Amino acid sequence: MGLKIHNIPQAFPYQGSKRKLAPAIIKFIPESAHRLVEPFAGSAAISVAAAFAGSVNEFWLNDAHAALMCLWHRIIHDPDGLALDYMTLWQSQIGRERDFYNQVRSDFNASQKPELLLFLLARCVKAAIRYNRRGEFNNSPDHRRKGMMPGTMQQTLHLVSEALGRGTRLTSTDYKQVLAGTTTSDFVFMDPPYQGVAKQRDNRYISGVDFDEFVCELESLNKRGIPFAVSYDGRTGDKIHGQKLPDHLQLYHVEMLVGRSTQATLLGRSEDTFESVYISHYASVAQRAGARPVKSRPTELLFA
Repeated sequence: MGLKIHNIPQAFPYQGSKRKLAPAIIKFIPESAHRLVEPFAGSAAISVAAAFAGSVNEFWLNDAHAALMCLWHRIIHDPDGLALDYMTLWQSQIGRERDFYNQVRSDFNASQKPELLLFLLARCVKAAIRYNRRGEFNNSPDHRRKGMMPGTMQQTLHLVSEALGRGTRLTSTDYKQVLAGTTTSDFVFMDPPYQGVAKQRDNRYISGVDFDEFVCELESLNKRGIPFAVSYDGRTGDKIHGQKLPDHLQLYHVEMLVGRSTQATLLGRSEDTFESVYISHYASVAQRAGARPVKSRPTELLFA
């Protein structure tokens, strides 16, 4: 039957999460892989899915956002304590939701405490991490919801903690340092900042990712024989988002259906959104999954 989306827990909501695509993406993990490495972990949707599917037994999660990795440390090593802290925050908001959210946001900017970040992600608009020029979290609350119920949160945190295991490596460093520490027994999944593979600062992230440097890192992985996949550009209808990875990397390319574009629907148009996933030729399973060498766009469509 395969892994179903509804069977994959999500420790916290996160804009750009690859949870919907995870069952399709983990099919590219070669049987020889022992560890899954996510240099841009975010919500670690691919690692969690791989853990539940039994694709690999070890994980390395990294993200340049240090507060996010502190949250991951508590999820894995102290799910009960984190769930209790979240419940306290959730209950304290009742009847004064907006003012309480603002206070939690202010407290987080001063302390960077992971339980505060978890609450903010559960309540903020589009579950999106946003920072202003001073490096302060500044996203607003979604007034339509109060965040995941405490009981559900406790259960979810437990499931994710048990799936990944306490042996999961957690770091917050530059992605290039992570890639330098990988071996041929790893499978690397990379989901760089959306369009952040651009030189300008993206206020959703602590730092951006330079396109040319990123391509050089992919070249290095190829030379070292390390299998990897990259979620990169995409399109909505005929509109292309992002710069295509160069052909000389000899990657395989699939487009995965994300769903109907909400923005297009609001404008009276019916358009689907697709995300591109590029797979290295060392992840040979890609050839059996309908992917084709990168030559031009569009290529094979894979409906996740």
